[in-house]
Amino acid sequence: MRIGAGFPTLDLGGDPAVIRHWAESVEALGFDHILAYEHIVGFNGQNHVSAFGPLDAHSCFDEPLVLLGFLAAVTRRVGLATGVLVLPQRQTALVAKQAAQVDALSGGRLRLGIGVGWVPEEFALLRENYRDRGRRAEEQIAVLRALWTEQPAAFQGRWHQFEQAGISPLPVQRPIPIWIGSHSEAGLRRLGRWADGWLPVARSAEGVERLKGLWQTIREAAEAAGRDPAAIGIDGQVVFNWVPEHGWREYASAWQSFGATHLTVTTMGLAATSVDDHLAALAYVRDELITAGVVEPATGKQS
Repeated sequence: MRIGAGFPTLDLGGDPAVIRHWAESVEALGFDHILAYEHIVGFNGQNHVSAFGPLDAHSCFDEPLVLLGFLAAVTRRVGLATGVLVLPQRQTALVAKQAAQVDALSGGRLRLGIGVGWVPEEFALLRENYRDRGRRAEEQIAVLRALWTEQPAAFQGRWHQFEQAGISPLPVQRPIPIWIGSHSEAGLRRLGRWADGWLPVARSAEGVERLKGLWQTIREAAEAAGRDPAAIGIDGQVVFNWVPEHGWREYASAWQSFGATHLTVTTMGLAATSVDDHLAALAYVRDELITAGVVEPATGKQS
């Protein structure tokens, strides 16, 4: 497996000097990739609770594609990923353009992790339909790939119709890899039909074991679409505080046995929130997992 670091935006976001120091240090520590999270807006009084805890209007989420464009300039090797960009909240051609620009500026280091979102109020503020977001996301994936690989491109779908359209600059990767974060049956089948990888979440080694049933849904959908399930990557998502001290080797071994290709660790929610505390936690995990032989130190620029 390859080990990555999730940017702890709720604890450290907003300060460019801190962001730069964190990213340069993560790259120097040998992490394979950096993953950026997303919420465009937060709401007070709505009781929205994510994997990282309660979210409100004060929750700091750096805009992921802008953040990764900044990181492209201050890093040289480490892969850059979103996990996840809420695709149906956004205009498809604009996402294609922004992602292509990040990929070009980084020399082909972008992995676009997407999801369909779970906050209806966010969709309403952005004037997007919450109810059809899954179906739109499938069409958006096809449009993204057309715009990344054809110049000019044409597409005729339910929500997108165009002829002789193109973006420039094109990305280095044609197409940019698209990974999906989902645990729902509809999302898993969408993933099997369309995606390059999966971003699952499990809080324990036992939770990883329970993912096997979800993976079977992905496998069936991929095979029905004429795709090889073995070509679909798996990036396990974990919050540092979910795993007890000295429990990292067992936890990562469970992911390795499951067939994960990547493991992304975020340190959001540490009791102490200085950048050095976050980096020390990441270094501890890295050393534990490399010693256990369940992850590989990064050897190249691509994740």
